[in-house]
Amino acid sequence: MELINKTIELVKQKLEGTESGHDWFHIERVWKLSLHIQEREGGDQLVIELAALLHDIADPKFHNGDETIATKIVTNFLTEQNVDSETIDKVIFIIENMSFKNRKEAPKDLPLELKIVQDADRLDAIGAIGIARTFNFGGYKNNLMYHPDIEPKLDQSKEDYKKSNGTTINHFYEKLLLLKDLLNTETAKKIAEERHQFMLQFLDQFYKEWNVTF
Repeated sequence: MELINKTIELVKQKLEGTESGHDWFHIERVWKLSLHIQEREGGDQLVIELAALLHDIADPKFHNGDETIATKIVTNFLTEQNVDSETIDKVIFIIENMSFKNRKEAPKDLPLELKIVQDADRLDAIGAIGIARTFNFGGYKNNLMYHPDIEPKLDQSKEDYKKSNGTTINHFYEKLLLLKDLLNTETAKKIAEERHQFMLQFLDQFYKEWNVTF
């Protein structure tokens, strides 16, 4: 418990002032979701908790695309806390392989712990919270909310996805609506159903209001 508390302290410190879709409260929700899934699916609880808490400690999108910073921070911190090397390696593996943009490069046989943390992170990207986070990040990037002449870019490569400055509504089709079918665990799939339907309802209402139809 002391290790988890110290990890929480580090995360709150590192993410202070961060864009609110990727702040401590996002981490807290992913942590709680991970524990909820772990209680039903199994897996190494310590590895899951550490990976959930540390997964966005240095998100590359806020560090000029540098994907090495998080690994260094996590390795140094866990080593200082006398965490064994096997656990550190498992946590690092999860952090380096769980993101949506890296899904085509990730190994085929993923450990249960990664599947659980990945599911929790993806659940926080859909539903009401997912909608709020998406529009918050779109505003942060100064992207258009919507433009009827700009089509979504489907099946983007990792590099295209990282460079994308499309509309916020297009992001639903480029990522959010795809997540339900990319989940690993039965527990997460059940949670996703309601959240996915809520996004579809939101889009229907958005288009009605945008087009001023009744």
